[in-house]
This record gives sequence, structure tokens and C-alpha cells, in this order.
Amino acid sequence: MVIVGLTGSIGMGKSTAAKMLREMGVPVYDADAAVHEVQAPGGAALPGIEAAFPGVVKAGVLDRQALGARVFGNKEALRRLEAIVHPLVFRKQRAFLRRAALAGEKLVVLDIPLLFEGMGERRVDATLVVSAPAFLQRRRVMARPGMTAEKLDGILRQQVPDALKRRKASIVIPTGMGLAPTRAALVRAVAELRALPGCFWPPNPWREKFTAQLARARRR
Repeated sequence: MVIVGLTGSIGMGKSTAAKMLREMGVPVYDADAAVHEVQAPGGAALPGIEAAFPGVVKAGVLDRQALGARVFGNKEALRRLEAIVHPLVFRKQRAFLRRAALAGEKLVVLDIPLLFEGMGERRVDATLVVSAPAFLQRRRVMARPGMTAEKLDGILRQQVPDALKRRKASIVIPTGMGLAPTRAALVRAVAELRALPGCFWPPNPWREKFTAQLARARRR
């Protein structure tokens, strides 16, 4: 089974690309949705989050704004949050891969916003990076409710720059020319990716242990 990582900086059209891939019949794992699930009422991450950040869980519900204020711009706090959430999300990712393998899928996509930031490229067979001109990216993001220029700049500082993402990508999907060219690029990419040999499923526990150690060293 070929495992592909889909990523891209904020406002680059990753969600649209993921939707198109699903419409093509490609199973897509949504890391953001998994994060929301473990942080939802009754979610597995809530006890750990409340212990690390007292007061952000109120009546069993996570106050995302309060949590965001505690971790935004604070690398140590962000690392503590990631140490709680990431193992739970990774468990859901593995369950997705097992289901796909049992279903006989030949190609799956992991939609992970911070793929390169978390060294996730070491756990996939190929990477798709969505990219658009910077002026269009900024226009898209600034149209979102509650977004400010300061907040956007802070988010971009935490992400691998688009230029580096494109250099690291197996395939770049341009998203600045409209939906039809984006879809056509994805159709070509899927055809190319299906021909690859899958090297990461079934998983190799020794390789995964080594990758986890590298990720921890990088976060220090």
C-alpha cells in the first residue's frame, strides 16, 4: 500500500485538494479532524490538557481560545500540548491505515498540515504539496473570520516556508489557477503515485522507533 503525505502552508488549498482526492475514491486521513475529535467533549486528550493547562477545560468542554492564548508563541507550552495530543492522533492514523490495508487499498493519503515540521515525510512513500502565489495565500487567509495580519504572520513563522516545502515535495500541486487545473494535476499525481512501491506498510517497528527518536531530538 502506497502512503502519501498531503501538506501545504495555511491558505494554500489543502482542504480543497483533500476533498478532490476523496471524490476520486482515494481514502484520506484528516489529521485536523482527529485533533478535534480527541479534544471534543469526552475526548481522550482532555484530562491531559487540563492537567497541563489548568482552567482551559470548563464543564468538560475545551475552551480553544483560552488554550490558544496559552500556547501561541510559547514553544515550551506548545511542546507540552503536542506531547499530549500527538500520540492519540497517531493512534487514530494507524487505525486508519490498518482499515485501508484490510480493505485492499493500493493508495491512501494522510492529510497532515505540519507534515514537514513534524518530520512526517520520513513515514510516507511520497509527498504532495499544494502551493499558490503568496499574494493569493494572504488574500485567502485574511478573508477568514477573526484573522489578523499579526496572527497570520505568527502562523507562518511556525510553518516550514512554502519554497522549502516545494523543494522537498515529491509532487507539487498548483492551486492558484482555479479548480479545474488543480483537479487535473491531482489526477496526474494519483496515476503516478499508484505506480510506486509501498515501503511503509506493513510498518517496521525498528524504523518507527528510530524516526520517533529523531522527532524528539528535533523538538528539543
